[in-house]
Amino acid sequence: MRKNSFAWGDFLRRIAVIAVPVAMQNLLTTTGSMVDTMMIASLGQTEVGAVGLCAQFSSLMFSGYWGFVGGGMLFFSQYWGARDHDGINRSYGLTLACMMTVGILFGSFAVFFPESVMRLYTDKTAIQEIGVEYLRIVGFSYPLLVFSMAMACLLRCTERVRIPLYGSVAAVVTNITLNWVLIFGHLGVPKMGVRGAALATVIAQAVSILTVILLAKRNGHPYLLAVRRHFRWDRALISMYLKKCFPIILNEVLIGVGNMVINVVLGRQPEEAIAALAVFRTLEGLVIGFFAGFSNASSVLVGTKVGAGDPDTAYARAWRLVWLCQGFIGMICVLLVLLHTPILSLMGMEGESFRIAFGFLCVYAVAAFIRMGNWVQNDTFRAAGDATYGTVMEIVFMWAMLIPAVWVTGMVWRWSAIPVFICCYMDEPIRYVLMQIHLFRGKWIRPVTPEGSAAMEGWKPKGIRG
Repeated sequence: MRKNSFAWGDFLRRIAVIAVPVAMQNLLTTTGSMVDTMMIASLGQTEVGAVGLCAQFSSLMFSGYWGFVGGGMLFFSQYWGARDHDGINRSYGLTLACMMTVGILFGSFAVFFPESVMRLYTDKTAIQEIGVEYLRIVGFSYPLLVFSMAMACLLRCTERVRIPLYGSVAAVVTNITLNWVLIFGHLGVPKMGVRGAALATVIAQAVSILTVILLAKRNGHPYLLAVRRHFRWDRALISMYLKKCFPIILNEVLIGVGNMVINVVLGRQPEEAIAALAVFRTLEGLVIGFFAGFSNASSVLVGTKVGAGDPDTAYARAWRLVWLCQGFIGMICVLLVLLHTPILSLMGMEGESFRIAFGFLCVYAVAAFIRMGNWVQNDTFRAAGDATYGTVMEIVFMWAMLIPAVWVTGMVWRWSAIPVFICCYMDEPIRYVLMQIHLFRGKWIRPVTPEGSAAMEGWKPKGIRG
């Protein structure tokens, strides 16, 4: 092997070890969501649309806590690379506290103010009434979901990716089983409809948490259950943590609010379009599920090398992660388009809603190839310590280009759903070019560990080798 050759075999093996379990976990979750949608679809398209809009509120919560996830993974992966055990414990405790604050806040809104939430997302009274019933129950699952996500991030960054996978298996099996019992009233249980789906979600999240904790204890994981060490923070750690997290938090919150505005516009479309959007979001989760595997791989494989003081390997890995991610996402999108008829039919789409859902899929098949490349580059930058560049790009383009375009076409010109939907992705090609230039320059490598900082003295990227 040449001295400057890239170790492809080891690289692909490490991706498989990290990305495949994460992708499988998200595939299970998406499969569970698809089964949910199919069961709810048997109740009617109004129910599908209502639950789909409720999912957009949980997506807004996702934007609220994901900034802390991104910051936490930055610290977890770099401290793991440097084998700084105390740093991992303290940064996990800080991340968990911040995330749970968001989860409790959104859960309280869902449980106590569901009418206000539904009025924000749609003007259709029938959809609002069903959504209120669903939110009042499913809101209790929000803090549980956030807690589960925090544990999964720590386990993945410390290369214990199978434990969250097993937790997802338990959750999906529980959710599907209870959906069948509670939605339709089997085994002597009263028929609950969408309220049954919400209750099944709450119980499934609790089962997932219990499974992860038991397996982590059995595995002897050194960080997850070291509760006394999680909350020993000092001013220096909090300051550095918030400094690194703030751009990510700002990015996710502003993007989340921007997506909420987009969903508000789409929520004013006819009911067929709202139902089609709900089904599309479920299928989009399938694509994002595979992407999440590469996202976690980039955070761990790049972040650990930055933290350990090996910027050359981190730089080389980053390029290849982007290429591989786009290749896999492209194949998944093509597969969804080819199989759209049986998939959409199983999920209750017919007539106009089927046509709109297929249009959404076709648009996304083109846009996702570029969009996921942008996402994995941004996650790579964050894991390496640069949380600013991708944040600025995403916020500026969303608020200067996307939001005005979507609002004018949807609310002022009253265009139909598909042209408005196309406007949601018009910035991706421009950002992709700018992100590639930043990736090439290598200025995104900004370590938080002493080992990493020492290695950066006089370092310049040598390009792709091998």
